[in-house]
Amino acid sequence: MKANQNPKANRHILLLTYGVVGLFIGLAAYFGYFLSVKSENVINNSYNARLDSFAERVVRGEIRSSDGRVLARTEVDGEGKETRVYPYDSLFAHVVGYSANGKTGLEALSNFYLLTSHVNLVEQAVNEVSDIKNQGDHVISTLDVDLQKAAYDALGNRKGAVVVMEPGTGKILAMVSKPDYNPNTLQADWAGLVSEENTSGQLLNRAAQGLYPPGSTFKMVTALEYMRENPEHYKDYTFDCDGIYENGEYAIKCYHETAHGHQNLQQAFANSCNGAFASLGLLLNPSGLRTTADQLLFNSDLPLSIAYSKSSYIMGAGADTWQVLQTSIGQGQTQITPLHNAMITAAIANGGTLMRPYLIDHVENSGGNMIKKFMPHSYGNLITAEESAALTELMRSVVTEGTGSALRTDAYTAAGKTGSAEFDKEKETHAWFVGFAPAEAPQIVVSVIVEEGGAGGQTAAPIARTLFDLYFSR
Repeated sequence: MKANQNPKANRHILLLTYGVVGLFIGLAAYFGYFLSVKSENVINNSYNARLDSFAERVVRGEIRSSDGRVLARTEVDGEGKETRVYPYDSLFAHVVGYSANGKTGLEALSNFYLLTSHVNLVEQAVNEVSDIKNQGDHVISTLDVDLQKAAYDALGNRKGAVVVMEPGTGKILAMVSKPDYNPNTLQADWAGLVSEENTSGQLLNRAAQGLYPPGSTFKMVTALEYMRENPEHYKDYTFDCDGIYENGEYAIKCYHETAHGHQNLQQAFANSCNGAFASLGLLLNPSGLRTTADQLLFNSDLPLSIAYSKSSYIMGAGADTWQVLQTSIGQGQTQITPLHNAMITAAIANGGTLMRPYLIDHVENSGGNMIKKFMPHSYGNLITAEESAALTELMRSVVTEGTGSALRTDAYTAAGKTGSAEFDKEKETHAWFVGFAPAEAPQIVVSVIVEEGGAGGQTAAPIARTLFDLYFSR
C-alpha cells in the first residue's frame, strides 16, 4: 500500500468535517433554543393563520382577572355552537379585546395559551374517542376588576384613557379607553364602528395607541435635563413670572395667564409655570434634551407585547427659538401615549428602573393547575437613583403646594405632575395627570388623560385621587 502522498489534503478534509459537525451542533442547539424559548412567540404571531386551526379541537379558554373573576369565556350550546362572551360588557373592551373580526388585546396576546389544552391524558383520550373538544387553558391576568371599574366610572362619558401600574413589578392593574364598544355585540356593530363617517374611534385603545401632546407632564423631562446640565446648581434657578413670558416676537402664557411671581425650580415645577420652563429650555443644550428624551424611550420601541404607538420627540440641534420654547413645556411636535407616560413615571417611582409592563400573571389548565407563571423583569435603568429622588421631590411639591392639590390627604402621600396640553388653534386643552403613591415607597402609578378636559389639576387629578383612595382603602 502506498503511503499518503498529500497530508495537506487530509488536513483540509478534517477541517471540513469539523466545520460540518460544528454547524450541525449549532443547528441542533438553536433548534432546542427555538422550541424552549421562541416557539410560543412565533406560533402566537397574529400572522400565523394555522393557530386558529387549534380551535377545531380545543374550546377557547377563559381570561380572568387577578382574583379569578371571568372577563371572557366561551359558551357552547347543545348543537356545539360556540359563542365568546364578555361578562363585563364594555368595561374591559380594549385591554381584554375581542376574538371576532380579528383579535386584539389579551385575546390576541394570549391566543396560543387559550387554544392549548393541558387537561389530563385520560380525559384527552376519552375526548378524542368521543369526538369532544378539550377545554383550553385559562389565562389569569394582572387586571384588577375594582380598579378597572373605578377608572371607568371616574372617566365617565368623556374621551380619554387611564392606566394603573405597579412600579416595582410592571403589572398593569387597569387600562381604560373611551369611547368604547361592547365586544358582545361587536359583529352586529362592526359596520358602524369602521364606517368612514364614524370619527369617534371606539376601536382605538387610547391608553396604548393614542398619541397626545404631553403638555406640562413633559416638564419632568425638561427638569431632568436641567439637573443633568447643572448638577451642583439646579436648585439656584429662579424666575419672575408675570403670567406671560416674552422673548422677541414670541410669547408664552401660563395657564389663564396666572402670574406666579418669584419662583425657584421647585416652585415653578409645582405651579407648572410655563414661562419659567420656556425660559429654562433656552438654557439647555438641544442635543442634550434630545438625548434625555431618547433615553426615556421617545422615538423607540417599547417593551410591550400589546399593540402600541411610538411616542415622538422631534427637536434637535439647530432648533429655532419658538420650537425650543414650545418643546420645553410639552407642546410643539412632541407626542406621547398615556401608557408610555405611565412607564416614565413608574421608572421615577422605582428608583430609576423600568420594569417591563405585563398583563398575564399565569396560565392554568381547566383543573386549576398552573401551567406557566410570568415573572417581573427589569427593562433597565432609564435614570439614576439620585435623579429619581430629585424628581420625586419635585413631584411631591406638585401635590403639597401646587397644581395637584386634589391629591392632598392624610391617608397617604402622593407625588405627580399635572398637565394641560393645547392641541388646536382654539387653545383647547387635554387634561393630564401622572403620579404615584405613597411618595416615599411607591406601590401604584396612575396615568390619566381626559380629552378636551381643560386643566389637569381640576379634571385628571381627581380621577387619580379616586384610584389612589380605592387602592389604599382595601
